[in-house]
Amino acid sequence: MFPNHGLSLRLLLIPTLLLQTISARNININSTSLRSYTNITKDIPACQIYCYGRLLDTIQMAHLFRDSKTFVDMKLKLPPEQTNANFETFMKKTSNAPSKEQLRTFVAEHFDDLGKEFVPWLPDDWKEHPAFIDHINDPDLKQWGLDLNAIWKDLGRKMIDDVYKNPHYYSIIPIPNPVIVPGGRFREFYYWDSYWIIRGLLYSEMIHTARGMLENFISIVQRFGFIPNGGRIYYSKRSQPPLLAGMIKSYVDFTNDVKFGIDALDVLEHEYEYWMNNHVVQAKDYDLCVYGDSSIGPRPESYREDVETSEAFSTDEEKEKHYKELKAAAASGMDFSSRWFINDKGGNDGNLTDLKTRSIVPVELNAILFWNAKIIADLHGAANNIAKQSEYQTKANKLLEAINAVLWNEEAGVWLDYDLLNEKPRDYFVPTNLSPLWTGAFDSTAVEKLSTSVLKYIEKLQLDKYPGGVPNTLYRTGEQWDFPNVWPPMQYILIEGKLKLRIILSLTFSITIVAIFGQTIANDQERY
Repeated sequence: MFPNHGLSLRLLLIPTLLLQTISARNININSTSLRSYTNITKDIPACQIYCYGRLLDTIQMAHLFRDSKTFVDMKLKLPPEQTNANFETFMKKTSNAPSKEQLRTFVAEHFDDLGKEFVPWLPDDWKEHPAFIDHINDPDLKQWGLDLNAIWKDLGRKMIDDVYKNPHYYSIIPIPNPVIVPGGRFREFYYWDSYWIIRGLLYSEMIHTARGMLENFISIVQRFGFIPNGGRIYYSKRSQPPLLAGMIKSYVDFTNDVKFGIDALDVLEHEYEYWMNNHVVQAKDYDLCVYGDSSIGPRPESYREDVETSEAFSTDEEKEKHYKELKAAAASGMDFSSRWFINDKGGNDGNLTDLKTRSIVPVELNAILFWNAKIIADLHGAANNIAKQSEYQTKANKLLEAINAVLWNEEAGVWLDYDLLNEKPRDYFVPTNLSPLWTGAFDSTAVEKLSTSVLKYIEKLQLDKYPGGVPNTLYRTGEQWDFPNVWPPMQYILIEGKLKLRIILSLTFSITIVAIFGQTIANDQERY
């Protein structure tokens, strides 16, 4: 069911419904060290091997490996410039038409096997029986929680010293601390997945490991200006849903280490402004964000696959647009799905050639950016930076106004993605239609109306009738983010959103009761 994702990550994301530590080390965050995205990519010598060029194209199109990601994760044996020079000599000797076996020999001579950048790492703060286990009453679920907690021991990775000494020999992005990887073919961090990994680590009382991962992300923003899709240089021109602020909020909530959050403010602001400066579009005269990518050509990690789907297009310009749509969908984390299809009639029937991700304003991205601005404002408030608090609260309010004006759909009773090409809402179910409940991107004064509307939407689509969880869409296309597939992050978003709505409803009810009770006492006093 999940051909492109490791089983281990899926198991780790599920316990966010159950599992939802960090050393006393200080981080030195210097805003002047934040560098532009364009400059940093020019400073990566290994990109000429792993990101673009004739060598990449020749090897990937030769179908030497079943999975295109295999080649771009292999370590170089020689510097990239020397490798490229040797390749050009090799191509001349073979009259630019090397056989498959000749290419295999070239790769074997110039590249090492997979996994050379990491060694297995056992987190030093892993606990066999974290406290959350004791809150699970069902014996089967309790054992399941223990089994899930044990997986942390299998997914820890630490970079070898040579990665720091000779980074140009690797496609991996160097990071200062060990990391929990998703597993399977994913041997590096992935951005939005890490939000749920961090939540799980915190619930598992692995504070030191979680903080190390946060410090990794902070260092990456300082180098790149944002966090790439994943921990490889070939991901370095696209990001994913910006959840670093949410991760840091989770850490602060769990540990009460407000100073950590305050110290990270420069980085959080920089990432927020990166999105607002590079991904903004206009919809109904409001500024909102879309997913995108600034690189050229197929995705290196799916090179051959992208070239093959691009054969449906006749011109290089059309092919390049298609590559950008593929990469924008990958940046969403929901790759691939009918959610991103816009066919000639403006509908969502189609296939990968109908991808129009860059022309769809996604609900969750803008809800998360609202959340970013709100978290930044709250942290400035904790630091008593009143002017900055007001600035980012204003930014949050502006985004909330845009979300309400463009994405809220009164007829559907929920938020809907917006089609910029046809200037209309996309009335198709995706769990992210309810993501503003999770991030708080809604008017809390209208919570009763909102609750009624959302419950009607759920009942109308019978979303609670699926025994395996709410599917990601209601369309069976064969894509892994379509029906009948169920994805744990989406279940988390739905459940957390409904919980927040219930809490606010409860508070509203309590305040109403207190007000009524208080007024009754006042009337009684007046009467007597």
